Amino acid sequence: MASSRHSFRFGLSEILLIVFMLFSGIMLAFHSGGFVVNFQSLGFTLLSSVQKGVSAVASGVGDTFNAIHELARLREENRELTERLKNYEILQRNNTDIRKENERLKEQLDFSLTFQEKNYPAEIIGRNPDSLYSAFTINKGTKHGIRKNMPVLAVQGGIVGLVGKVVTVGSLTSLVMPIYDSKCSVSARIQNTRDIGLVSGNGSADSPLSMSYIKKRVLHELQLGDLIVTSGEGGNYIGDIPIGSISDIKVLDYDSSLSIKVTPVIDFSRIEMVIVSDRMEVNPALTGPVK
Repeated sequence: MASSRHSFRFGLSEILLIVFMLFSGIMLAFHSGGFVVNFQSLGFTLLSSVQKGVSAVASGVGDTFNAIHELARLREENRELTERLKNYEILQRNNTDIRKENERLKEQLDFSLTFQEKNYPAEIIGRNPDSLYSAFTINKGTKHGIRKNMPVLAVQGGIVGLVGKVVTVGSLTSLVMPIYDSKCSVSARIQNTRDIGLVSGNGSADSPLSMSYIKKRVLHELQLGDLIVTSGEGGNYIGDIPIGSISDIKVLDYDSSLSIKVTPVIDFSRIEMVIVSDRMEVNPALTGPVK
């Protein structure tokens, strides 16, 4: 039995009918305004989206520029405040330094006015380049009344102490040998017992002074911390000027004298001002006006 095949083919008339129906539908839609409304809505939606995007981008860019400007302004303000704070700290330090300097000068002046002997306040302006703590130079010389072998004192923390003596004098400056110099020796007494001995330097401001010629028999009378003062003998130094305090006592079998170490009352690493004393003349500040 032969199978029959059915096939459906579009003819020209069918195609024309379909095209006509589609064209009629499109024309009807345009005529009714449906497509126009849809296109307007679509365009409005697209335009609104674009405007929103542009607005968001513009707002973001504006905010970024504003933030950058604000950050730059804050940085500038911070820099100015930091500079002001630095200047304030420098001013405070300067004021503190000035106050301390005034206190030191007042301390020296008060002592200078009440000291029995005529004296000359002076400033240390140089140290011996061969040894930082050997001799030092002061800004007073023969034109100011300074002479060789004059004793040199200082005031620290309200305490008067022996510094050394003038060894070289120029017209405007003088050289001072401190008591810790190995070539310096001072006739001294133990203030408590009044025993007399000799204080010598050991060549360094960091090393204690040595006191010799104190007999062993007075050992039981001595204590650490006892004050050592100048004896006033020998013609160079005024009597009873503090030199230092006893920091160590040793008994040596082979020596009839005690070995005593003395710590100076003056801190030589911090000394800036000194007073040169003239024991040959009375302080004019104490004599009053001549009638």
